[in-house]
Amino acid sequence: MELRPLEGEPVAGPWRVEPVDALVRLLLEAAGPVERRPRVVAVDGRGGGGKSTLAAQRHAAVPRSAVVHTDDVAWHHSSFDWEGLLARDVLEPLRRGEAVRYRPPGWRARGRPGALVVPAGLDLVLVEGVGAGRRELAHLLDAVVRVQSDAAEAERRAIARDVAAGENGDAEEATASWHEWLAQEIPFVAAQRTWERADVVVRGTTAAAHDPDHVGLAPPVSPPSEAPDASPSREA
Repeated sequence: MELRPLEGEPVAGPWRVEPVDALVRLLLEAAGPVERRPRVVAVDGRGGGGKSTLAAQRHAAVPRSAVVHTDDVAWHHSSFDWEGLLARDVLEPLRRGEAVRYRPPGWRARGRPGALVVPAGLDLVLVEGVGAGRRELAHLLDAVVRVQSDAAEAERRAIARDVAAGENGDAEEATASWHEWLAQEIPFVAAQRTWERADVVVRGTTAAAHDPDHVGLAPPVSPPSEAPDASPSREA
């Protein structure tokens, strides 16, 4: 299936399917060596495009790892004006090799229990969400993954997810809420152009993307000078 990207996004490709271990290797190599702290990798892309699934799979593939969701930082705070909170209270401590235990403002204001917890001594922390790879955070990230998704499939998944979770009422209400979200997401994504900073491009809305053993990969739009060139194992 050809992916129809969001307006303004480049079309990724050519695609190849690789074992998941190849993606883990690419991420670690793109992040480079670090000392006494985890590698911090952003998993960015459109809403409903498969970012959470990809982050969960990579987390499962790297035993000493954790996932931070930008939606948790943004919860009842702001759709996109959260980068300062993520930088100060999560990313900067991680880069100092410290553990994180953080209650974002929305959690405190609304009495949400618990906290964002990331223990010290990990090898990898995946920061997942729309805008995870935004330019304001570039100095705190070791690598960026762009999840390329099909616009129509991302919308279908997001609406079905919200209905199943009971977050936005029935399908009609969830659809209206999704379109309100898109009115913010589209200009934000177009302004950020995260694909220009991505080290790895992953296909998010195909069966292969959800196969725990394989993943669809494409070359970055502007490949870093030292990006590894993995050989295709079979066509996507």
